[in-house]
Amino acid sequence: MLYSAVELLRERGAAGVTVDAVLARSKSPRGSVYHHFPGGRAQLMSESLTLAGEAIGAIIEHGSAAGSLAALDRFGAFWTTILLESDYAAGCPVVSVAVGGSPDDGHLQPAVAEIFQRWHDALVESFRSDGVEPERAQRLATTAVAAVEGAVILCRVRRSTVPLDEVIAELADFFRTVQRI
Repeated sequence: MLYSAVELLRERGAAGVTVDAVLARSKSPRGSVYHHFPGGRAQLMSESLTLAGEAIGAIIEHGSAAGSLAALDRFGAFWTTILLESDYAAGCPVVSVAVGGSPDDGHLQPAVAEIFQRWHDALVESFRSDGVEPERAQRLATTAVAAVEGAVILCRVRRSTVPLDEVIAELADFFRTVQRI
């Protein structure tokens, strides 16, 4: 059910995640949602957001261990795979909660902030490992997360990975320049 909720977040946004939609996608009996998620939709949303954030965070952190260019490559490759496998129907589940949640989803905003901070911090560490000064590492990490997430949106709209490919290439060139300074 959690994976189904994440898929729905990616494809339909936060408003598209309903108990009925999750049950239909997961082919689970109605009673199982109340057994596993006694908090109903709120609990399901919270746990699926956490799952998605941790999965993407792990990808960034694993790449970051090998430096900022490796982190960027892994982040880009992950989104390319998601976009192509979903025929451009899937975007970022965390972004969908950040911008598309209902007032009932307000309790999720602190988790969204924590997830984005985790991604940001992993990239900051990769820049710091590459020898970039702390303030600049902060700005570069913000730029990378914002650019890649924005590119994912453009890819969905254009039904092409070209925006993501361009952003990754430009960021990689820029990161190489920063590392030489």
